[in-house]
Amino acid sequence: MNYLLPLLSVLIGYLIALLLKPKAKKNLKLLLAFSGSFLLSLTVMHLLPDVYESDNKSVGIFIMCGILFQIILEFFSKGAEHGHVHGHDKLTQIPWLLFISLCIHALLEGFPVGHHHDLAYGIAIHHLPIAIILTTFFLNAQLNKIALFIFMLTFAIMTPLGTLVSDSLPILNEYYTQITAVVIGILFHISSTIIFESSEGHKFNIAKVSMIILGIVLASFL
Repeated sequence: MNYLLPLLSVLIGYLIALLLKPKAKKNLKLLLAFSGSFLLSLTVMHLLPDVYESDNKSVGIFIMCGILFQIILEFFSKGAEHGHVHGHDKLTQIPWLLFISLCIHALLEGFPVGHHHDLAYGIAIHHLPIAIILTTFFLNAQLNKIALFIFMLTFAIMTPLGTLVSDSLPILNEYYTQITAVVIGILFHISSTIIFESSEGHKFNIAKVSMIILGIVLASFL
């Protein structure tokens, strides 16, 4: 399940956008709010206590490095990791900067999954609406469907690949705390941005708040 859930969520999101062509942005924003809340709750409840149980006193620095690294990635991805894509110009090829930065982000997300199996659920729920939004964006930009499929398939593989690399290379266990702290920083930035951006004008929205609460409650049971 560590490998299958993140993989299938992207492919399912891709198929939903391809076949159903969802138009309701409000529903996607609510799904994003839920995914951001669920992912942030898993990070706070599971990953954060784990890294602070270690004797490594530089955990906080690595968390901040993760936040900074994600900010740098977003200069190239334009915020695609949290469903923030712009532009309606026709695309004749894969946008490589977006592709590379998104793949790096997804790869790193997979590293702690081998030690925290519940995180696979959080990443899967996080990637589902992102895959729908990305696919819809590329369809509207008239990106070649073969290029679109390659893009989404590669994106789907990245997180399981990160988990596989982490499980297969024992040397990475020596740096587990540092790597996980960096991922925590990445997830902090992504999930909090999703929560704050999922409503128009940052107004109080009972539906959005309900989805955030639901994400927290479900994460607390894992």
